[in-house]
Amino acid sequence: MKKLIIFGAPGAGKGTFASQIKEVIPQIAHISTGDIFRENLKNETPLGLKAKEFMEKGDLVPDDIVIDMVCDRLNKEDVKKNGFILDGFPRTLPQAEALSEITDIDLVVLLKVPEGIIIKRILGRYSCPNCGAIYNKFFMKPKKEGICDECGKTIEFKQRSDDTEETLKNRLEVFKNNTKPLIQYYKNKGIVKEIDYTKKLPQKKVKKIIKN
Repeated sequence: MKKLIIFGAPGAGKGTFASQIKEVIPQIAHISTGDIFRENLKNETPLGLKAKEFMEKGDLVPDDIVIDMVCDRLNKEDVKKNGFILDGFPRTLPQAEALSEITDIDLVVLLKVPEGIIIKRILGRYSCPNCGAIYNKFFMKPKKEGICDECGKTIEFKQRSDDTEETLKNRLEVFKNNTKPLIQYYKNKGIVKEIDYTKKLPQKKVKKIIKN
């Protein structure tokens, strides 16, 4: 049973790498804090209602509520039995310290991608409004310009309103500042592996990373 954390800047490919791990360990639970929030809000759990109060004011959800939500998910039977990949948690040192009181972590994977590529990945992304297929105007265009490969409908590149170079550079700076002490915390434990994720890795290499 593996207990893993994936760190990486926005656009580094955390979701893609998590899916590659699931190909090696199909039963492992991929735990995204975004998914946990959505589930608690949808089900109007006590924790979800507490979080909603802060979110509606535009405030960050306090560490103790986030920690309680993650702790609740880690106590589910599928996680206890099959292990987990944490994506989006911890984000602060208090969260990392609280996590260490809940469970041990076997491996922290830090995905390293040059900033120029991250900017192109995020600023170039768009999707088919009909079927949701994902494309990128720099790296992954549809086979026929303007036509979705999946459903055949007409598509055009349309950038998300929050995907501007200025806001992205700010997000990357915030990520670096917040993650630096976290990475050092886990390096002190000797469990960090830094991976060049400029390109998707062969499954053989992914298997080697997580099995060692």
